[in-house]
Amino acid sequence: MDAAKVDLFIMTHAKSFETHQLSYIREKLLALDDSQWIILQSLNIKDPMLSLIVSIVGGHFGIDRFLIGDIGLGIGKLITCGGLGVWTVIDWFLIMDATRSKNFGKLQPYLF
Repeated sequence: MDAAKVDLFIMTHAKSFETHQLSYIREKLLALDDSQWIILQSLNIKDPMLSLIVSIVGGHFGIDRFLIGDIGLGIGKLITCGGLGVWTVIDWFLIMDATRSKNFGKLQPYLF
C-alpha cells in the first residue's frame, strides 16, 4: 500500500491503538495492496476518550461496555448497577485500554 495512505491511517487513528502496536501496524499496512484501503477506511474504530466519557456518564448501566462490543460485561454491569458502583469506578481506569485492545482486534484480521 502507498506510504502516504498508511501514514494518513496511522495519524488519524494513532490514539486508538497502543503505542507499541503502531510500528507493527504500519509495517503490515505497507505490505498490503491498495484494494484493502477501502476496507480499512470502513472499519468502526472507537475513540478511547469517548469510551472514557461514556464510562463516566453511564458506566453504571454498562453503556461503556456495550459501546466497545463487550455485550456480556455490559449486561453484567447493567444487572448489578455497575457492581454497586465498584465495577464502574474500576472501569474508569480500564476502559481506554480495553477500547484500544478491541480496536486492534478489529484491525488484526486485515493485516495478514
